[in-house]
Amino acid sequence: MSFDTISERGLVLLGCGKMGTAMLAGWLDRGLSAASVWVKDPYPSDWVTSQDVHVNETLPAAPAIVLIAVKPQMMADALPVLTAMGNGDTLFVSVAAGVTLETYQDILGAQTPIIRAMPNTPAAVGKGITAIIGNAHATSAQLDQAEALLDAVGQVVRLESEAQMDAVTGVSGSGPAYVFHMIETLAAAGEAQGLSAELAMQLAKATVAGAGALAEAADETPAQLRVNVTSPNGTTQAGLEVLMDKANGLPPLMAATVKAATDRSKELSNG
Repeated sequence: MSFDTISERGLVLLGCGKMGTAMLAGWLDRGLSAASVWVKDPYPSDWVTSQDVHVNETLPAAPAIVLIAVKPQMMADALPVLTAMGNGDTLFVSVAAGVTLETYQDILGAQTPIIRAMPNTPAAVGKGITAIIGNAHATSAQLDQAEALLDAVGQVVRLESEAQMDAVTGVSGSGPAYVFHMIETLAAAGEAQGLSAELAMQLAKATVAGAGALAEAADETPAQLRVNVTSPNGTTQAGLEVLMDKANGLPPLMAATVKAATDRSKELSNG
């Protein structure tokens, strides 16, 4: 990607925890000049302070992009610093969960170009997926720029409406925790069948990671991949008959799980 506009005007990273650090590392790896980045964070890590970026220094008056990566509960304290940059051509990109475009417009000004993004924690290892949606003042060129920035930590998808963000939160935002719990329970089930805890956990981690990588790389659908490994009347079929039970298996459980997370996301956004 081209960092020309950022090199000329600068990029402000508001908050540099795990997500902010993952993005900054990705940008620097892709050739963004450290001198064009301003980081504002009350507790910058040793890694951040060693990268030659501007840490807690006076911000440029009209940077190309402000990327907001603070926790939602810190937003009220953090954003007033940036209000002077609103209603101009500075693009604001937020990865803070549950903070709506309308909320940002109320704080920064109704004419401010704003893009809301929902990444997930595998971004820390470059395997994230981020959904983005812009307000009426975010141009197609600015959406392209935001996508290129977020592409540094994984895949990027564009939404048709902001209302879809709650479902994205329920699926991919919260989803890694569901998978981590599946690893826990798969390992515990192996242990219950006579494996050592260490071996069961190693098998469970590698199996889930490997299956995920195969699902992403294969041309076939996950449904077809499942069929491919299911021999008639074999061991996999015996297990799947329990897991795929429409009344008590994974389908109703996963539907209820994603609905609960989506509903909570709606509550937080409207609160």
